[in-house]
Amino acid sequence: MQSRLGLLIKPILWMIAFVSFLTLILILRYYQPDIHVLRDWIVLIKDWRADKILDLAVGFFVLYTISVALSLPFSIWMTLIAGALFGFWFGVLLVSFASSIGATLAFLFARYFLRDQVKTLVGERAKILESGIANDGAFYLFTLRLIPVIPFFVVNLLMGLTSIRLGTFYMVSQLGMLAATMVYVNAGTQIAGLESLSGIISPMLLVSFALLGIFPWIARVAIAFIKRRRVYARWSKPPRFDRNLIVIGGGAAGLVSSYISAATKAKVTLVERHKMGGDCLNYGCIPSKTLIKSATIAHQINNAEHYGFESGQLKPSFIKVMERIHQVISHIAPHDSQERYQSLGVEVLSGHARFKDPWTIEIQQDDGSSREITSRSTIIATGAAPVIPPLPGLDIVGYMTSETLWSELRHRSSPPNRLVILGGGAIGSELAQAFARLGSQVTQIERAPRIMFREDEEVSVLLQAALVKDGIRVMTESQALCCGINDGVKWIEIEHKSEKTFISFDDIIIAVGRSPRLENLGLEKLGISMNHIFETNEYLETIYPNILAAGDVVGRYKFTHVAGHQAWFATVNALFGNVKRFKPDYRVIPWAIFTDPEIARVGLSEFEANEKGILFEVTRYRFGDLDRALVDGITEGFVKVLTVPGKDRILGVTIVAAHAADLIAEFVLAMKSGLGLNKILETIHIYPTLVEINKSVAGKWRSAHINETFLEFSKRFNGWNRG
Repeated sequence: MQSRLGLLIKPILWMIAFVSFLTLILILRYYQPDIHVLRDWIVLIKDWRADKILDLAVGFFVLYTISVALSLPFSIWMTLIAGALFGFWFGVLLVSFASSIGATLAFLFARYFLRDQVKTLVGERAKILESGIANDGAFYLFTLRLIPVIPFFVVNLLMGLTSIRLGTFYMVSQLGMLAATMVYVNAGTQIAGLESLSGIISPMLLVSFALLGIFPWIARVAIAFIKRRRVYARWSKPPRFDRNLIVIGGGAAGLVSSYISAATKAKVTLVERHKMGGDCLNYGCIPSKTLIKSATIAHQINNAEHYGFESGQLKPSFIKVMERIHQVISHIAPHDSQERYQSLGVEVLSGHARFKDPWTIEIQQDDGSSREITSRSTIIATGAAPVIPPLPGLDIVGYMTSETLWSELRHRSSPPNRLVILGGGAIGSELAQAFARLGSQVTQIERAPRIMFREDEEVSVLLQAALVKDGIRVMTESQALCCGINDGVKWIEIEHKSEKTFISFDDIIIAVGRSPRLENLGLEKLGISMNHIFETNEYLETIYPNILAAGDVVGRYKFTHVAGHQAWFATVNALFGNVKRFKPDYRVIPWAIFTDPEIARVGLSEFEANEKGILFEVTRYRFGDLDRALVDGITEGFVKVLTVPGKDRILGVTIVAAHAADLIAEFVLAMKSGLGLNKILETIHIYPTLVEINKSVAGKWRSAHINETFLEFSKRFNGWNRG
């Protein structure tokens, strides 16, 4: 049916396009917009309006339709002119139908002729509209018509790429654009009534232009109200609430949300089903960095000859290393404890939370009792869990994750002898190096062409070389096929470039990624999507404005510091969003991987800049050229800064070196404050320190951008000064 319709419509569309193009050429050829021509047109239009109003209306209707069909940026002005020429009701009638017909023609052109060109022209906007149509259908188009977040002509073209029906597009456009049409036509009628300059300050004209200014706000409020009514239609809202806020999850995001809520004197309940402190305290940042510190000390002692000592081998006491990890956790735990947060005014419950409706949470407590609590808002901060791949035989051989290894290895007297780590990302690389330095024979398996695949290739190459130097067997472009046990020996089968091989091991750690922890929350009952990425809007709201999310459960920034950042915004929006909402700012997000050398980045990498088509310049400075790095014997690595071509504005920084996570802070502050490399160059840095590398790379950028004309003038001036 679609193809038959296309065969019928295409010749008609070609004819309309040809006539429209010819009309446009004639207008541009013979219409010269100077004051004399304009005066003649005004006289002519007045005569026509008196004697040939129908001809004038038909001509205007055709021109308006052509303008919209060809996506010309004249619509607003022509709408104002319609009010001036034809009055309010007749002007609204003409513009409403002309704009809808023109929009439909543009829609058809995009669907049958310009599909590839439109996709190229609008880029990422296509994905936004396709997602909106898929989720909300015609209502999404209606909201775009009421509030032109994306210009109308772009909407017309993009809708031709979607599956929306022709009749639906026309009817929704006719209805959705009507309110804006009425506002602009009304403004045009007031302009037409001016008899002198003093009329500019007439009350009616001021009201008309005020409507132009506040219409988008009114439309936004109306759409928000309609959406809210739609999403809450099948639920009965409680007349009052037990709490201002319920926070589900006691990790980084949940703790920050609870703290802020209590500080603002809100009544808040925090529900945690396992351990306070979440992943960061119990399984992630704290235990892994403690392990890395012990592994680093062992590595330094075993390479003491580099610093002038007699060589020797130190065998770590693995059981004491693990004891120290749990001691560090226990020292930090009181800061995140139930007792501390209760003392701050937070009600802390141990148990599992589940939504009964958008405002009611049922809590199955650890003591076996059950409670129902109503709350005006809820923040989901349940974090993320390790992804377990569907690898045949994995359950047979047994496996560890970044969560379970701390308990499974706690009482072992030695580290795993032969250890396989599946995954070449941050977690996999950190654990691989740490265990290798503590005495394990480590094989790291990554199916991508290189480890840390989302980073620049030179970063991956340098890190892989460091891992190999520590004795790790790094296998990239390798796909794990299956696992098994033969004669008591565990094995994993790997395919690398069509060649299969078997690797024997004693333990395996799965580190292939993390996904939102959303099971058994009752979200499916509410109709909230639970994909690999938990979707929220720019205010961290789900489809229900009173249910928000923060931390690892949402987005691709799975870092503790980002969880805290999001938690502040989610909490403020949850408590005060009916007055004012705030959007998290993700423009300057630093992160680090704590291998040796460390990798730290903020802003764009070369890989990302090229992927997005952003122009940039690169300035590098080697750590081997820095005095303090030579003193400390840590010369491996570099600083790389991306800047706007010809300017010192920083687009992104990558540091691969010892203490990179600390050194990146100056660039984070500079980017956040809008400071360029010249400001860093002007700042005094202590000598000799590693942070001088930041000033050195700024100086290298400056040397490459010296004005040659000024240098020549300076040379001549100094020569003249010598006599």
